[in-house]
Amino acid sequence: MHGSEVCFSKFLSAAKFYQVDVLILGGDITGKMIVPLVQESDGTWTGEFQEIPQVAKTVQELELLEKNIRFSGYYPYRTVPAEMEKLQHDKKLVSELFSKVMVDGVGRWVALAEERLKGMKVKCYISPGNDDRFEIDNILRASSIVLYPEDNVVKIDDDHEMITTAWTNFTPWHSPRETSEEKLAEMLEAMISKVQNMENCIFNLHCPPNNTSIDVAPELDETMKPVADGGGVNMVHVGSVAVRSAIEKHQPLLGIHGHIHESRGFAKIGRTICINPGSEYSEGILRGAIINIDEKKVKNYMLTQG
Repeated sequence: MHGSEVCFSKFLSAAKFYQVDVLILGGDITGKMIVPLVQESDGTWTGEFQEIPQVAKTVQELELLEKNIRFSGYYPYRTVPAEMEKLQHDKKLVSELFSKVMVDGVGRWVALAEERLKGMKVKCYISPGNDDRFEIDNILRASSIVLYPEDNVVKIDDDHEMITTAWTNFTPWHSPRETSEEKLAEMLEAMISKVQNMENCIFNLHCPPNNTSIDVAPELDETMKPVADGGGVNMVHVGSVAVRSAIEKHQPLLGIHGHIHESRGFAKIGRTICINPGSEYSEGILRGAIINIDEKKVKNYMLTQG
């Protein structure tokens, strides 16, 4: 979701709309950018959003602008010229501010989940992804409604356990939760060793398995630009070898993944159905999957968007 508040609102509404028993949001929940809104001497607020200059002359206009910024996955931040000057020359200060607004944003989302889901017989699991800083974890852990499954084995019902990890193999982006394939394999096996009934287990792994239809992304050069030839952008497999090996070895009931926005779809590895709903958060579109399971099998599944 990468900070898109409209997508998160749709995620919560999906519980009632689709009449589901369990909601699972598997990572990359925080935004990627702060949009400073500077209070000028005349009382107006100015900034730039999506490369367009913005001016808010009233509190109502300012709140509407902030709402639009949040819906697109960014963080509005009210500031003054003196602080803006400091931020422009201090990367550490910017990083600290970024952590603060992310924590505040996740706190707002958790509060919204507690309000919307209170009294409903719906379990709501939310875990971080590789892009999410560690500061948000305690906010998720502290909730009375949101369940935090990261690095653990949880029972989503009487018949099905679920393991969860935000961690991925290394990417060009150097995000907070990346590691080697060897270490990732160790992390997975540590959780898997605690599963009581692997046949019915769900692998909620942010990174998809390597060399499938759900781990394909544009190849990037050393400047982070897509590599293209005469036929268009080159696409390569970027998922985790460790994740694929774990699925091949243990054959869980289901794998649910994300991470690669472009690879919406599903793949089968042995008996295991692996699903990646993809992402279109920047357009305010929630992509997801409805999965019906009984005690020992996946009865049916459907990709959704809206």
